[in-house]
Amino acid sequence: MAARLKDVAALAGVSVRTVSNVVSNTATVAPATRARVMAAVEELGYRPNLAARNLRQGRTGLVGVAVPEIHSPYFGALAGHLIDAAQRRGWTVLLERTGGRPELERRLLDGSQGHQVDGMIISPWSTSPAELVSLAGGLPLVVLGELEPHGSIDHVALDNVAAARAAARHLTAAGRRRIAAVGLQSGLGHGTAELRAEGFRQGLAEAGLSPVAEVEVADLHRAEGARAMRELLAPPGRPDAVFCFSDELALGALRVAAEQGVHVPQELSLMGFDDIEDGRFCTPSLSTVAPEREQIAERAVQCLTERVLGRLDTLPGRRIVVPHRLLVRESTGGVATPV
Repeated sequence: MAARLKDVAALAGVSVRTVSNVVSNTATVAPATRARVMAAVEELGYRPNLAARNLRQGRTGLVGVAVPEIHSPYFGALAGHLIDAAQRRGWTVLLERTGGRPELERRLLDGSQGHQVDGMIISPWSTSPAELVSLAGGLPLVVLGELEPHGSIDHVALDNVAAARAAARHLTAAGRRRIAAVGLQSGLGHGTAELRAEGFRQGLAEAGLSPVAEVEVADLHRAEGARAMRELLAPPGRPDAVFCFSDELALGALRVAAEQGVHVPQELSLMGFDDIEDGRFCTPSLSTVAPEREQIAERAVQCLTERVLGRLDTLPGRRIVVPHRLLVRESTGGVATPV
């Protein structure tokens, strides 16, 4: 016979309501009590009837996650963390890819796609905060990225200015003086590249320097990094350090440096952003800025859960900034990360 809620309560020595709060994550429960309840859940093999619970509460139990790309290692890993965080709270995730196209972002939000979800987490590239509020029409929404909070929409983001400034400081501290950036995308409206460029310039200015070049790219993938590096290595002069706004760009740049006999890091320091897995396995291993992806996912799903459950209806949108780390590896003179 399947274990029931009251069986878990009896084994854990708590009330049925406490067990319900733990398994549905609808109220704060002391860590020790939560651990005792979860141990009883595992021991008894209790599985909540999520469909029945959602029906009683007028919800579907589905949340949407919309990211620009799936093939990107960064967004692929982030989507995985979002799914894990949602599943821990009993949600089922519908994953969508927008390509950053405004018509797809808007269609997902205005309901014309026909999906019935209780809320959505989206990383928009083309839709403004005001449009997001208007299109969502009251649907609980959490935005990942650089847009400022608007209405009741929560934003979870990295401090891209501070992160890029730290990268530039690292390069100047190593004695590099002819430093270029690769990754500007003036045609996009989400602002990530502009913020990284701003932080990069600030870091150089602190050392009395200016960028020797800032290369625009069509996207943040390897082929564009390779193209940009060919441009930077062409006569008359070349940089002694390059900061790429993604690890994929840096990997493409690293390939071209090797093809042209430019030694990294002896002749050229190279730095990326995102801490994708490939960066630890390439030769030389790639120095990078590492966003705390698991924290991004956890905070985003927690915000969405609070909005769906109606706890924060009267509060304005919140901007939550997650931390980052500077990982110094071989491409800027550090040591390889153990693999």
